[in-house]
Amino acid sequence: MDEKKESEPGSSKPKDDERRKEEQEDDDSDAEKNSTHSSDEDESDPTSGFSMEQIRKWVKDKLHLGKRVESDSDQSNPHIFDEFSLDGVVKYIQEGRAKNIITMAGAGISTSAGIPDFRSPTSGIYSNLGKFNLPSPMAIFDIRYFKENPKPFFVLAKELYPKSFNPTPCHYFIRMLHEKGLLLRHYTQNIDMLERVAGIPSSKLVEAHGSFHTGTCLKCNKEYTQLWMKTEIFADKVPTCEECGGVVKPNIIFFGENLPGRFFNCVREDFKKCDLLIVMGTSLVVQPFASLVERVSDECPRVLINRDKAGGGFATLTNILGLGGGGGFQYDKKGNYRDVFLQGDTDDKSQEIIEKLGWTEQFQQVSLTKHDF
Repeated sequence: MDEKKESEPGSSKPKDDERRKEEQEDDDSDAEKNSTHSSDEDESDPTSGFSMEQIRKWVKDKLHLGKRVESDSDQSNPHIFDEFSLDGVVKYIQEGRAKNIITMAGAGISTSAGIPDFRSPTSGIYSNLGKFNLPSPMAIFDIRYFKENPKPFFVLAKELYPKSFNPTPCHYFIRMLHEKGLLLRHYTQNIDMLERVAGIPSSKLVEAHGSFHTGTCLKCNKEYTQLWMKTEIFADKVPTCEECGGVVKPNIIFFGENLPGRFFNCVREDFKKCDLLIVMGTSLVVQPFASLVERVSDECPRVLINRDKAGGGFATLTNILGLGGGGGFQYDKKGNYRDVFLQGDTDDKSQEIIEKLGWTEQFQQVSLTKHDF
């Protein structure tokens, strides 16, 4: 960090400091909104020298987007919901039209389990990092900063580590979708492992940003268990490899790291099969996770369950190139035919859906179970 220079006589140091602070906050905000994890895709430009129509076809094939591409004159849209409400979503499921449901979740589904989210103004993780003297709040999850100074992350990890692993009603709602044979896949940004505890099978789970389930030495790649990692963290140590002395990092995805290969493999196959997308407890900021809402076909209904609106302002590649299967949520826009925003607490809305579907008794039984991970 830059050393602070003493102010010269007559200078307005408080104003300068305030201005610099505001500029830093703006920079952090811009970085967060444009934050992305890397993929290991080829960075060469295979579209060079092609017409726009050829580029559209290449991108459409590459991203496996829906086949339906509407022209400007095509004003017909499929009838999906009788009403854009929770009752409309319930009826869609009751009619048997949802057989391959994909759920997407962020930190908001775990807050009732005592795990803070990232962006709440007073209780979020990013708002409480001042004591670590970081160059920016997001640095604590940046792989480059971690390699230079891993200590702040492990101090935070101890504070954030769940005192007990108690999944929320929203986690068990996702489990119920699996029990009913309706869950194609659950995609989560969360690293807290509560999906595993709730009994969602590994085969149905894509931990897009990894988890604390295992750890790996950055030097020799030796793998360690969650229990070993927890013991080291709660002893106020930076976990170091017993073989080579390298730092052992939990297998969570930091900014600047590649997402797991399973993420890309599942996305490629799953989203073209999806017939109901349910997104819960996420601000849809971090890419590429945020753009997954675009990967379903144009005929696939999409539901956002969240305290605040999200995902409606993407300036996306699919919008720019005029491709099908794309676009952020349209629930506020004229001509919306498939997007529903259910504003409120994810637990409350999940339980309301369960009740209206007549699944309450089984849900209560399932909610009593906790699984080892």
